[in-house]
Amino acid sequence: MSTDEPDFWSFVDLAGRRLSEEFGFPHPLATRLLLTLNRASAIVTYDLESTVHRPRGHSWAGFRLLFVTWLAGPLEPGRAATLAGMSRAAVSNLAKTLVADGMLERTPGERDGRSVILSLTEHGHRAMLDVFAGQNERERQWAGVLTETEQRMLIMLLDKLIDGRTRFDVRERS
Repeated sequence: MSTDEPDFWSFVDLAGRRLSEEFGFPHPLATRLLLTLNRASAIVTYDLESTVHRPRGHSWAGFRLLFVTWLAGPLEPGRAATLAGMSRAAVSNLAKTLVADGMLERTPGERDGRSVILSLTEHGHRAMLDVFAGQNERERQWAGVLTETEQRMLIMLLDKLIDGRTRFDVRERS
């Protein structure tokens, strides 16, 4: 890579300067914060998927659905979607694959003739114990970059950021 080509962090600096100085946007720190937050999330998610989940034959999305079903289930697909931060359509499509893989089962719900309940199979439960052992160890490695106090501070700040969404019209999956 040429020294003239920006890496991500020099790009963030460049973006902040240009957006502020050339285009007059008044909130370069907010832009930097959200670029950094999105980058951190993407890096961690990709790392977890590539080191923990793909080697075990699963995707990050599949893990998220199995995780909420494992810990909060049995669940209706809509509730699973809310807890996993996914669309109902994504849950429906993933559930088909995970049922075919023997990880999930769909049983008729009691509410009406169309409702279903998702739950882990015995195979799915055993797999989640293995998968989460790998996930939790990788989480420890990532979190270990920070002291325990810094970890708690970051959680507190991210909670504050998320709780602040009530101050303006935020669109989110529900």
